[in-house]
Amino acid sequence: MRYHNITKDDMKNGDGLRVVLWVAGCSHCCKGCQNPITWDPNGGLEFDEAAKQEIYEQLDKSYISGITFSGGDPLHSANRTGIRALAAEIKEKYPEKTIWLYTGDSWENIYHYPVMKYVDVLVDGEFRLEELDTKLRWKGSRNQRVIDVQKTLKQIDPLVPVIHCPEY
Repeated sequence: MRYHNITKDDMKNGDGLRVVLWVAGCSHCCKGCQNPITWDPNGGLEFDEAAKQEIYEQLDKSYISGITFSGGDPLHSANRTGIRALAAEIKEKYPEKTIWLYTGDSWENIYHYPVMKYVDVLVDGEFRLEELDTKLRWKGSRNQRVIDVQKTLKQIDPLVPVIHCPEY
């Protein structure tokens, strides 16, 4: 797994103050993407122990609400295994912290991925420039959904997502 940046004290990519891991690799290549530099799965830096420790230093702070995985796409084939392992480790080490994940894929295609048992909130769907709305919270275009993953997985039909904060 490779990454481009680790953002600290972020308030735009999930609820509360967060640390954000911006991974490399995305096959969606959305028109108007804010991070096209992250599309190349071979770009950026190798995610190593030092990067993990940088994240943990942030998560150790009581005022940090959790981590957000973005990019690129954390569910790109180059990232799935690494993100799942990191999410599992974070959930075990910091059970009170939330995990948010942004993907260009749709819930219906990924709800069965093993990483979902660790994700609290998923923002799904490709960014669509024609549906851009700067007033939206936690997403860039109207087609995207902010999904409460754990509530959704507990439903009889997990294909029907429970929207997190439906007022947004």
